Amino acid sequence: MNKADLIDNVAERLGHSKKDVTDIVDAFLLETKKAVAKGEKVAVAGFGVFESTARKARMGRNPRTGDAVKIKAAKLPKFRPGAEFKGVVSGDKKLVEPAAKKTT
Repeated sequence: MNKADLIDNVAERLGHSKKDVTDIVDAFLLETKKAVAKGEKVAVAGFGVFESTARKARMGRNPRTGDAVKIKAAKLPKFRPGAEFKGVVSGDKKLVEPAAKKTT
């Protein structure tokens, strides 16, 4: 499933326009990126936590030449799935879908 599929599914499930759902998904993604870039954690209950992690500088090897290469330190995004999400994916928990609410 890609972003367009997600938007289509949510729009159909909730009875909202694709434009409204696109705006909501884009806003969620933007706010998540901004918060994680600032070093904040974004926790979505039952789903997981988006956060940033620091990777220290280290020495590596150029696979073509075998020469030692210094790899710079980096700040990277990280996602830790929550217990409920892990349980659903592993099959230990059953996915309970709330009834769809249609707006008129």
